[in-house]
Amino acid sequence: MPRGELDATQAAFERALRIAEAAYGPDHPQVATIVNNLGEVLRAQGELDAAQAGYERALRIAEAAYGPDNPQVATFVNNLGLVLHERGELDAARAAYERALRIAEAVYGPNHPNVARNVNNLGGVLRDLGELDNARAAFERALATVEAALGADHPFTATVRANLDALPKS
Repeated sequence: MPRGELDATQAAFERALRIAEAAYGPDHPQVATIVNNLGEVLRAQGELDAAQAGYERALRIAEAAYGPDNPQVATFVNNLGLVLHERGELDAARAAYERALRIAEAVYGPNHPNVARNVNNLGGVLRDLGELDNARAAFERALATVEAALGADHPFTATVRANLDALPKS
């Protein structure tokens, strides 16, 4: 997305956040969703500190509203893992992805695309940690899940396949 579009999107989410906070208060689940979405835009702009703060705020609100094992919590934990991964905080990213995966598996079962997203992200951090066999196993699991659920020609399937293919051959 071009920078101008990101700036406009950021402004729209900031406006939505002000409105939601005024209407619902600062700790409402709707606020958490907007803060998370704003975090996505900030991350895309490379504003990793602000993105991380947003994800952490969204996570705190969701945990308080829904408890620690809700699928919305898994989404926010996964997104926090993304920014931690980008920052090079690999152990923290791994912990976030593993937590998101545990929640998603408990909610959706082992063969859901949301689970595959978490497994794929975990595979990426395992790759970056040098755990290539574990990364390969994660990518293979994610690929099998998305191929079965979404089909061989789905864009997410192509992404997971590319992640697997990019691993060094053993």
